[in-house]
Amino acid sequence: MIRDMIFRTVGGLGLFLFGMLLMSEGLKKIAGQKLKKTLESMTSTPFKAFLVGAGITAVIQASGATTVIAIGLVNAGMLTLRQAIGVIIGSNVGTTVTAWIVSVSGLALDITLYSLPIVGVGFLLHIGGRTRKMKCLGEIMLGFGILFLGIGFMKDAFAPLQGNAKVHEAFVALGGRPLLAIFVGIVATILLQSSSAFIGIVQLLAIQGAFGENWQTALNVSIPFILGSNIGTTITAQIAALQANRNSKRAAWAHTMFNVIGSVIAYPFAYLGWYSAFVQAISPWELGPSTIAAEIAIAHSIFNIVNSGVFLPLTGLLETIVVKLVPLKPSEVAMAPMVLEKHLLDTPVLALEQAERESVRMAETAKKAVLAAVEGLLEDDKAKLATVRKMEDITDTFQYEITSYLSDLSSRQLSEEVSAELPVLLHTVNDLERIGDHAVNIAEIAERKIDGKLFFSEAAMGEAGQVATEIHQMFDHVIAALRDKNLEEAKSALGNEGNLNIMQIEFRRSHVKRMTDGISTAERGLIFIDLVDNVEKIGDHLTNIAQAVIGGLQWDGVDLKLRIKQQLADGQ
Repeated sequence: MIRDMIFRTVGGLGLFLFGMLLMSEGLKKIAGQKLKKTLESMTSTPFKAFLVGAGITAVIQASGATTVIAIGLVNAGMLTLRQAIGVIIGSNVGTTVTAWIVSVSGLALDITLYSLPIVGVGFLLHIGGRTRKMKCLGEIMLGFGILFLGIGFMKDAFAPLQGNAKVHEAFVALGGRPLLAIFVGIVATILLQSSSAFIGIVQLLAIQGAFGENWQTALNVSIPFILGSNIGTTITAQIAALQANRNSKRAAWAHTMFNVIGSVIAYPFAYLGWYSAFVQAISPWELGPSTIAAEIAIAHSIFNIVNSGVFLPLTGLLETIVVKLVPLKPSEVAMAPMVLEKHLLDTPVLALEQAERESVRMAETAKKAVLAAVEGLLEDDKAKLATVRKMEDITDTFQYEITSYLSDLSSRQLSEEVSAELPVLLHTVNDLERIGDHAVNIAEIAERKIDGKLFFSEAAMGEAGQVATEIHQMFDHVIAALRDKNLEEAKSALGNEGNLNIMQIEFRRSHVKRMTDGISTAERGLIFIDLVDNVEKIGDHLTNIAQAVIGGLQWDGVDLKLRIKQQLADGQ
């Protein structure tokens, strides 16, 4: 039994994390403006987000599922931290419906069973979908199904404990020790991966008279287990956030703080017997063997409803606390997108200046991504390569935020000058996002080199170093040109582009000769050529930006709305 528990737990955890990763990646790929705006409208206020969380949890009967979905949406950039906190608070109320269904009718939705066809359909869509959106939808479904299969394996791992006589004896022994009962509730819920399942066990024990036939005492004994269970259920969110971004980790901690603080507040009332007295006061039934399960369900509902009522108005404060609790690293502070001020949209010139400043910060982030990728390849440094995808995600966020902001700006009354500058800035942002994609390409090339234990010859290292220096200089010129609208810096960047084009031709030729002479292998040669080609393409995108600066950041005869629409479609 111990072997089965270990195997199922380890395997289930692996499936859970893999499913979370797949679902999050699929959401990032399919997330377009319409989908994001729909979610924003549904969760535009804490109360709306609360209702969404409660509604979803009531339907799927799993608060952990709702919390994981919320964290996945935050990780994909489709929900803000504040919106996610509202959804999570709502899920705690929604889960009380599950407790009532389980306790009153004995029915429960086996989400792991339903996850099997979701995996099947998701796989078919992912490999056979005709459109990109269908493939991405399949990836989301596949991740969602695998995620809950993992939860199912973890729950099954500890299922034998539910009928174990010694476990029941331990519960009874701990019943008179509230603090230990809370601890047991935490651990048992973590193991079972379901607060509802654990509360069901407590209800069963109470009905069977395990806590004594003084039903008032039995209710008192049950409440600390409920408090512990509400803390233990937060581990699902913490697991889901392990591979997620900083805001997702903050959302998971908000969930933990919400339940922990609520339990701390409720404990004195439980210890003094006031909690159970209040349950009896509002209960329509007389406490007895036939109603003890319902009384426990009421106690569970009271905790979550009162806790939500206290914290929902404090969503902003909770957000502030978790932001301080999980701060950005210094490198992330420098790169994190700033909020573009909506109130400046009525002053288009100022709004455009703000968007331009953000484009400069986006360019600096793209530069860091490219240099980290190139240096990681030359130095065989996987730590540098690991930062590339994070920075590329940030460039994607920059692109979406700036493009959406400019879309809102385009609907205002604009001067001819602002109207002419807008589409150029849109294309600049698009070029910078493509540069981030090429940085990831170089990182993948570097991983092939490291995993294959390949190395460059001294001559190849020298040429790669020249390419790296040239693109570094070109970035510096382009960023200065964008920041100061400096024509000389832009022209210098065009000079770098000419050098890169020459290098691409010469270095390709020299590397082919090295392969012919046996100094380099075909595999190493392909990696070198892929590096040079990707850097040259990055140079092409930087050239587009430099030429926009030289052109005065204006185009004539531009259909602005059409270009913005196309830009947003590209972002999808």
